[in-house]
Amino acid sequence: MGEGINGDAGDLAAAPYDQWLPFSPAGGSPRPSARYKHAAEVVREKLYVVGGSRNGRYLSDIQVFDFRTLKWSALSAARDSSQLNIENNTTDPSFPALAGHSLVNWKKYIVVVAGNTRTSTSNKVSVCLINVETNSWSSVDTYGKVPISRGGQSVSLVGSRLIMFGGEDNKRRLLNDLHILDLETMMWEEVKTGKGGPAPRYDHSAAVYADQYLLIFGGSSHSTCFSDIYLLDLQTMEWSQPDTQGAHINPRSGHAGTMIDENWYIVGGGDNASGSTDTIMMNASKFVWSVVTSVPARDPLACEGLTLCSTIVDGEKFLVAFGGYNGQYNNEIFVMKLKPRNLVQPRLLQSPAAAAAAASVTAAYAVITDEKTRDIVATDDLDVKRVQPSGSSKQITTELDALNGEKGKLESRLAEVRDENSKLKDRLDMELKSVQHQLAAEGSRCQKLESQIAAAHKRLESTDSLENELEVLRQQISQVEQTMTTAQRQKSGGVWKWVAGSAEISDDE
Repeated sequence: MGEGINGDAGDLAAAPYDQWLPFSPAGGSPRPSARYKHAAEVVREKLYVVGGSRNGRYLSDIQVFDFRTLKWSALSAARDSSQLNIENNTTDPSFPALAGHSLVNWKKYIVVVAGNTRTSTSNKVSVCLINVETNSWSSVDTYGKVPISRGGQSVSLVGSRLIMFGGEDNKRRLLNDLHILDLETMMWEEVKTGKGGPAPRYDHSAAVYADQYLLIFGGSSHSTCFSDIYLLDLQTMEWSQPDTQGAHINPRSGHAGTMIDENWYIVGGGDNASGSTDTIMMNASKFVWSVVTSVPARDPLACEGLTLCSTIVDGEKFLVAFGGYNGQYNNEIFVMKLKPRNLVQPRLLQSPAAAAAAASVTAAYAVITDEKTRDIVATDDLDVKRVQPSGSSKQITTELDALNGEKGKLESRLAEVRDENSKLKDRLDMELKSVQHQLAAEGSRCQKLESQIAAAHKRLESTDSLENELEVLRQQISQVEQTMTTAQRQKSGGVWKWVAGSAEISDDE
């Protein structure tokens, strides 16, 4: 990490690319109290920091950093006076103390969603609005199937639809449900998605790409941290888990992320053993990870529960990180000026089918045929020079010709991939037919075996009948033998009796 910036816009403009720098406010203005699990959003060149946690205590303040004056100030937001007399509604004018909540900017409002609180008696997700024009806030009644209260969820905005995924409820149950809040009607809807979605988790990150795809990365359960990435097509509501290319990404939870154009920047987090020191970026059109920069271990940015936003200063894009905890609480702003990354390659996600095919087509887009050894990750990190309006028409023509030539090569390579896919489909169709024929033959063979088995059963039944008849004959033979033996004994007894009788007569004489 380089030397810090001391509250000077000129220092911001002179900052090196892709390097985190601590930023000190101008004029020594006091910083807000250190915290983590807060929420933040840049609105109209101001960074709004809402709530958070410190030493087990939830915070209710709203802090504002103005990028024009480069100073901090506390926002004393008054509650909308129309709510102070509403029956069955709290009359407390102070903003609720929250941690683990989420923010999105919608119209003139900062929408504060969900989070952990010790004052609410409701078990449903709460929604508050902070009006950045009147510096007032209001609690909003929502309708429909209101989700159960939670913390550590992710919230993303598509038009006027607020998309909330996952989190952990008050009973520490992990969630992977998906809910959409229509901010125009304040009506909640629970969305049933297709199978194959993320496991229940909290403290993950989410982003929307091309207003059509919701990306979910990382987070944790109660026992492990994740490094997986899921994609939800918001038109079909089907999940997929695309294969990614490029740098190896370690599991992390409690990190923060923001999408700029097609690049998703992620900083901080950890894996229950140590903080993540790398700032990573995923190109959402190619699913290619790269490491933008790294900080030392125990650096304030190697922490959990921080926030990450983006802003533009003098035409340059900056990442803005604030807060977090890595053994101690942090209240410092860190900024990183982003190296320009021109969108010179076509986006892949033009249809729901492209999401499923992204992994195979990534290589086709990343490989240039006249530079066969070019690495996919290096392709993503190239700093392509932008065409300056002040350049000559000849230079512009040369640049356009080069881009058109590259486009032609990419289209040719894509045609080859499609041809290969077509051949693969034909081969799979042939194999499928072969398997079907084999199954039919096996079915016929099984029928023959069943017939043979039935015949064998009949023969076994005949054998049992013969054995029964044989047993009957044996019993009859035994009875006949017993009868004959008895008759013989009776005959033998008569002869001896006759002999004995004859002897008695002789004696009498």
